[in-house]
Amino acid sequence: MRGPARGTPGVFVITPTRGLLDARTRIHLDDLREFATVNIHEDDSRYRLPIDRDAQSLAKKLPLESEVILLGSIATAKYVDVLLANFRDRLRFPSEFIGRGDMSRGGLMLRCAVDRQELSYVAVAGAIVNGKRPPKLAPRRYAGVSSGGASRAGTHVDKERRLGQPSV
Repeated sequence: MRGPARGTPGVFVITPTRGLLDARTRIHLDDLREFATVNIHEDDSRYRLPIDRDAQSLAKKLPLESEVILLGSIATAKYVDVLLANFRDRLRFPSEFIGRGDMSRGGLMLRCAVDRQELSYVAVAGAIVNGKRPPKLAPRRYAGVSSGGASRAGTHVDKERRLGQPSV
């Protein structure tokens, strides 16, 4: 399978007012304030029009054999409907997400990243999206990581904390 079209980012973030943003885009306080002015709802045109515009544009740029992976909740029409309308059978999600809440999905993705294990993707179209809740993830300790989650091995963030500088 080929990757994204040349010049097209490989990862996007869904926003309340600006549609799909390149995940490398810096978000500032004023941006967050703008995002907070719009309720993410499929019937709100301030949200729906930008995401629909960007999904249409992206769908035209991607090779036909591309898969679009949604790493969020697939149990809500807020964004699934507009993405399905544009990507159809190419829209996929990790089957391991079924029945998991936000924090559990995040924990699962972090584990898979650490273990270098890819999730199993299935089509959103026709999928069972509200399944039985899977067992809780067993707690895990990672070498070089404190109980607070950040490495204490002299990371950039820790140095800034010690110097009293804000971390980015």
